Amino acid sequence: MTAMKLGLIGLGKMGGNMRERIRQAGHTVIGYDRDPELSDVGSLTELVAGLEGPRVVWVMVPAGGPTQSVVDELGDLLEAGDTVVDGGNSRWTDDEKHAEELAAKGIGFVDAGVSGGVWGLENGYALMVGGDKEHVDRLQPIFEALKPEGPYGYVHAGKVGAGHFSKMVHNGIEYAMMQAYAEGWELLQAADSVTDVREIFRSWEQGTVIRSWLLDLAVNALDKDEHLEQLRGYAEDSGEGRWTVEAAIDNAVPLPAITASLFARFASRQDDSPQMKMIAALRNQFGGHSVESAK
Repeated sequence: MTAMKLGLIGLGKMGGNMRERIRQAGHTVIGYDRDPELSDVGSLTELVAGLEGPRVVWVMVPAGGPTQSVVDELGDLLEAGDTVVDGGNSRWTDDEKHAEELAAKGIGFVDAGVSGGVWGLENGYALMVGGDKEHVDRLQPIFEALKPEGPYGYVHAGKVGAGHFSKMVHNGIEYAMMQAYAEGWELLQAADSVTDVREIFRSWEQGTVIRSWLLDLAVNALDKDEHLEQLRGYAEDSGEGRWTVEAAIDNAVPLPAITASLFARFASRQDDSPQMKMIAALRNQFGGHSVESAK
């Protein structure tokens, strides 16, 4: 394995754990975050100065304006031959824009859809990567450090934008799966004949065709709060569910289950939905997303 040195911008729930996993694999990481308690350096300028060319800088900040701001600043600080990786949840169309802007300065760009949430440090991160082969190949040691052990969990999905497009579809599927578990849970809770919904969910963890990590996390949540009475039935959407539905419209692909699950999130903001208690619990379990307490 070739040890690498890279910069990592954004050390929140995902970025902080990614820094640790990469270091555990023997690579050097210089991390920067606006929170000085988390940061290894005081500025992006200092981060870039600590790297030798050709440099690699991995960005893990919120999509949209924050990512654009960081890309703009890196475009001024980096040099031809360097590479920027956007590992956040950017829209794939933003990737195409960022790649074009950086290419004009000779800087490579790779988009990486990253899945693993708060469990990634221990279990590894699934990686869906887009970009030119030459840029992707030089990052291979870092991808190997981050991915789960074994042959799966990493894919060069295609050209720039393909990584985030794949992660977007992944999250759309996740929406629909969570919605199905939530609807089943509410129906079981409502049935007079059913006396132990939590143990029914637990029994599904072995031998059934609907077993999954999300099911395991649902059982974790129910072990902490059997009837989810401590949660308000309210769930946000990260944006990727909306983008998935928009892409389906653009490509004339029917997505009834994913679309319905997105609309159910909207409905959760109008009433204290029992189904959304489970959605909120699952989002907290796999991603550390905040939940709202029941009043």
